[in-house]
Amino acid sequence: MSATHVPTQPRPGARFLRTATLVVGATFLLVGVLGFVPGIVTDHDQLEMAGHHSEAYLLGLFQVSVLHNVVHLLFGAVGLLAASRPRWAVGYLVGGGLVYLALWIYGLAVDQSHDANVVPLNDADNWLHLGLGVGMVALGVAGYRWWRGGIGGDAVL
Repeated sequence: MSATHVPTQPRPGARFLRTATLVVGATFLLVGVLGFVPGIVTDHDQLEMAGHHSEAYLLGLFQVSVLHNVVHLLFGAVGLLAASRPRWAVGYLVGGGLVYLALWIYGLAVDQSHDANVVPLNDADNWLHLGLGVGMVALGVAGYRWWRGGIGGDAVL
């Protein structure tokens, strides 16, 4: 007598985590690319490699530099990779969200006209980082709980 293997469907929480991470990663990639596009970036000719001296603004609101855009591109690429597994997706969303919360705190603490403001960060960036941090952590925690089946669930990381 042989046992037949019945493939199991992935839990909905796993699909949610992977999709959320894919969307977040793709959005970061898009923002990274758009950060180099004249017209989308006002004063594109003022785009600096790094630092607060860059006078280029994505959508006329978010101060950007080449470094800032490259960070978005890399963060987006990591997100696409992390979307391949629920465990990686949780790490990306929660860990990345915590990084953005730390960046928000740093942005509030650093003098925007000081050389320590290397990314560069302005008030619009700071509040966006708060929203991203809270949103990513919330997605990661909610997705993880759904994937595990709530407290005491049996999913294995």
